Amino acid sequence: MRNLIPAMILLTCLATNAQEALPYHEIPEASNSFTAGTVAARQIEGLGFRFYWATEGLKDKDFSYKIDAESRSTGETLTHIFDLSQVILSAALKQEHKKVDNSNNAYADIRKQTLLNLKKAADILREADDLSDYNINFGKGKVFPYWNAINGPISDAIWHCGQIASFRRASGNPISSSINHFTGKLKTK
Repeated sequence: MRNLIPAMILLTCLATNAQEALPYHEIPEASNSFTAGTVAARQIEGLGFRFYWATEGLKDKDFSYKIDAESRSTGETLTHIFDLSQVILSAALKQEHKKVDNSNNAYADIRKQTLLNLKKAADILREADDLSDYNINFGKGKVFPYWNAINGPISDAIWHCGQIASFRRASGNPISSSINHFTGKLKTK
């Protein structure tokens, strides 16, 4: 039993460190300059922060919650945000978007990959001065300028983060009250 306690402490520390390794626990420091790329990156970072906290600590009951039979469940909404993050990342990579099948992935893996997709997209776009080459390309001649990323997948994903926050409040698991969306940090006491 004496050896079990240090092992449990170690596992708890490793689990905590693994969770903290995910991006957007806080929004990174703002850039010193305003360019098209730094503004686009900041939009994605704001989305990442909202997604991180809307999905942090979800329980099994939360994933299946839906407001009515016609709506998406929280889990389906989380998966939809993952799909949107793939569109955002494809545009940042200047690649044709290919839908990724994640039907066999656990929600924790989908959450992690969504956050990593957003981080990678923000990191790429932050270095850009001009976004005119960062198109959304769905293939077969369906190419849209970056403007559509702003009013399309980025705004849509932010909208859905709000839905997840509302759904989890309704299912009895509200988001942390320590979140300050304005500063992108946790409130200090």
